[in-house]
Amino acid sequence: MKRLPQRVICLTEETTETLYLLGADHLLVGISGFVVRPPHARKEKPKVSTYLEVNLEKVRELQPDLIFAWSDLQADICAQLIKEGYEVYCFNHRSVDGILAMIERLGLLVGKPQETQALIDRLQHRLAAIAAKGKQRKRKPRVYFEEWYDPLISGIRWVSELIELCGGIDIFPELRQYPDARRRIIADPQEVVRRQPDIILVSWCGKMFKPERMQRRPGWDQIPALRNGWVYEIPSAIILQPGPAALTDGVDAICDIIDRWEAAQS
Repeated sequence: MKRLPQRVICLTEETTETLYLLGADHLLVGISGFVVRPPHARKEKPKVSTYLEVNLEKVRELQPDLIFAWSDLQADICAQLIKEGYEVYCFNHRSVDGILAMIERLGLLVGKPQETQALIDRLQHRLAAIAAKGKQRKRKPRVYFEEWYDPLISGIRWVSELIELCGGIDIFPELRQYPDARRRIIADPQEVVRRQPDIILVSWCGKMFKPERMQRRPGWDQIPALRNGWVYEIPSAIILQPGPAALTDGVDAICDIIDRWEAAQS
């Protein structure tokens, strides 16, 4: 008989939120200090890590039998924990399909197959409805998503896919293939001006957006989005989280903005 994990640590938010949604939060004995979803997790669970550092003493105290991490960004933490003798499962997805696959694998690993399938079905149903609405749009806005400001970094793949799902046109679709931010750098800020976005969406990796920074950029006053006031910040917790948040509140935020833009064009 296979023994399921009884004590789990999650080093990022998306696995934490997923476990709560699956009704498996009782397995959680430690979480990341950056977790904000669900909000009560911060009150209920010990915090054992930042994004790039882990408190080994706390981990030892909590005695997990499985630790979840995400991406090459946490490779050093994973190596550190593996050397300590812990079993670590590191997801490395970057797409909408990857998010759904993460949820499926996570659910199976903690012994929640039925709850997992029900959650995936709900998410896929929502995304299908959003995609159908997106296809029916009479006008599709050109959208620029800015993940960082110095240097300029365009949106990661799942963000680009969600923009298109909502009926928008990502103005830097060629960059979403790159999993790392370094290769999504927009070397020439004037390239954004040349591509003339109708909407600008901003999420500066947890740092508060300062509109004046954008308004001072040379030539950017010629961008329709800035000229017409279609610049919006989307909280990182709901759009840069590679998990349920992006497929619920994140995509809803994008669709709401595009809905209002489309209505304003008529």
